[in-house]
Amino acid sequence: MKKQLVHIKGTKDGLILRLDDQCAYTELLEELAHKASEGGIEGKLDVQLHLGTRYCTSAQKKELIQIVQQQGNLIVSKVQSDVLTIEESNQKVLQKKCDTYVGIVRSGQVLRATGDIIVLGDVNPNGRIEAGGNIYVLGKLKGIAHAGVEGNEKAVITASHFEPTHVLIADHVEVMSNEQQVVKDNTDQLCAYINESGTISYDRIQKVKEIRPSFTTFKGGS
Repeated sequence: MKKQLVHIKGTKDGLILRLDDQCAYTELLEELAHKASEGGIEGKLDVQLHLGTRYCTSAQKKELIQIVQQQGNLIVSKVQSDVLTIEESNQKVLQKKCDTYVGIVRSGQVLRATGDIIVLGDVNPNGRIEAGGNIYVLGKLKGIAHAGVEGNEKAVITASHFEPTHVLIADHVEVMSNEQQVVKDNTDQLCAYINESGTISYDRIQKVKEIRPSFTTFKGGS
């Protein structure tokens, strides 16, 4: 029996096509074209292509998309691959870096980091910190903090004294005001994070371990 090279799964958002990552590319193209040309689909459907560990060039990805979309009723919305390019790998390394800044971030000053950043000092009003990862302020945070600037919604913002004017995590923005009662009542040792509902929430720094268990990398102890 011939091995199936294209596995189709239906979801509420459309179809997922999982492509075999071990077979010859020409064989994959042949079966994909056959599956894409089969009838029985009414209206337009979004399709996600999962390549697995197969490395495809930009031209090959374009070819796969064209084959799927040849009938006009299937629209490829996403191409997912488990293979990292050199650029993506380098970006992940940068995002895992942790920079340390000692001093005051003054009004009008912008401090940027590709990964996490630790500030040993205060962030004055109109001072701004931007980080690809997490922001840790061991002092007073009274300015603007933007964590996860490249879209990392797992990033958090913490401060010994938490009183920022603006909190930004990934694409989420919150202008702080008196309505933020939890912040107003608990300015010491607070953290901001994106909750399961996709909005910015606040809690004590001690809760970070529960909020983001993956942050703990220390080995040993009891």
